Amino acid sequence: MMIGVVAALLACVGYGVSSVLQAYGARRSAAAARYRGATGHVTATGGPTLRSTMHAAITVAFIIGIVLDVVGFVGSAVSARLIPLFLSQTIISANLIVTAVLGIAVLGIGLRTRDWIAIATVIVSLFVLGLGSGTRGPVNHDRPIHWIVLAVSVLILVGGIVLTRILGSRGAVVGGLIAGVLFGMLAIGVRVLDGLEPFVPSVLLIDPAAWTVAIAGVGGFYLHTVALQLGSVNGATAALVVGETVVPGIIGVVFLGDSSRPGLGWVVALGFVGAVAGAVAVAVLGAIGHTTQDTEPTSEVPDTV
Repeated sequence: MMIGVVAALLACVGYGVSSVLQAYGARRSAAAARYRGATGHVTATGGPTLRSTMHAAITVAFIIGIVLDVVGFVGSAVSARLIPLFLSQTIISANLIVTAVLGIAVLGIGLRTRDWIAIATVIVSLFVLGLGSGTRGPVNHDRPIHWIVLAVSVLILVGGIVLTRILGSRGAVVGGLIAGVLFGMLAIGVRVLDGLEPFVPSVLLIDPAAWTVAIAGVGGFYLHTVALQLGSVNGATAALVVGETVVPGIIGVVFLGDSSRPGLGWVVALGFVGAVAGAVAVAVLGAIGHTTQDTEPTSEVPDTV
């Protein structure tokens, strides 16, 4: 179990740092586009176009963020196979704290007392959750579930793309939330994936759960990138935390056999609700704070490769 916890912590740090670096790259790319007077970077509703997102993805900071995302993915995958999903995903959700603190230094984001209270709520709730966590359920080899997870992931991705297009500049929190749900589906896909124990590539590649991992991973990454371009990095990341924590946590308990320690179910429920509530608070406060920030264009041109 300890290996799973350490892997989740590794994912937490990797995802937290990558969010800040990707937000930094996205902001520099957008500022450079405004400075050059470039067109085709914003949709009619004020959201970023695919061209804008691609330009953001080739900044140095963004590329380093992608590398850290890979590190985070590996840690997330390992933890999803070793410990209950409600524990692994909630530990990973603490990347919100890493994002908020690092954002102060890199992005110049100021945190108020209410922000720190919300962040502290998440930390305490994670500690409480860890105290009550029990064992994970067995790997599920029921193939219909693998297909269901794949189909739901595709529907969520399509719906997320449509919603962010419609909402435009108001879609940061929604984009982050849907990206989080996709990352949650990715964790579920890893959990039920066949061909890992023992490792049999031919079995793994034909498993619909493996396709879920690929589709949900790429889709979640894209929507998170869009959300970072639309609004507050803290708000978008906190919304992502809610999605990637609630969905797999509930599915793990209801369908996959994850459990708490005997007699401590109420402790797990308390920690889970507290962590999600704290993340929601950071998302709301972050979105409000973003509207008051100075958004004047800068003459700096982003480092690209």
